[in-house]
Amino acid sequence: MTSKTLNEAQLIALVEKYFAAVDRKNVADTLACFAPNARFSIANHGLLYEGRDTELKGMYERLNERYAQVWHGQFSHTVDVKAQRIASRFRVENITHQGEKLIKNNCNFFELNAGLFGAVFVYMSGENSLG
Repeated sequence: MTSKTLNEAQLIALVEKYFAAVDRKNVADTLACFAPNARFSIANHGLLYEGRDTELKGMYERLNERYAQVWHGQFSHTVDVKAQRIASRFRVENITHQGEKLIKNNCNFFELNAGLFGAVFVYMSGENSLG
């Protein structure tokens, strides 16, 4: 168990705080949810990013450049407090700079370390929007 254990409500709040920061396109607030040595895998696209302040930062900067707007919602969470893990299923709506709306249905698996994301595994429908 980590030195900072979150309860069920805190785990859900962290995930939704993370997605709210992504939706605001606020890279600093997004990265604040991750441990420094975090790993982020887009499993069904065979991609792995390592390091909050390097590879993850670049991934979110590219996401923000790629889309005019992003939105995550309609969450369904499954929480394992003892293991400090949470699985979240949700809808994604990305708006391109040309005004096209792209809709995805994704599932993320979050593993926490000391109250921050240590590893995230993403399964997304359609094209990779984070590459």
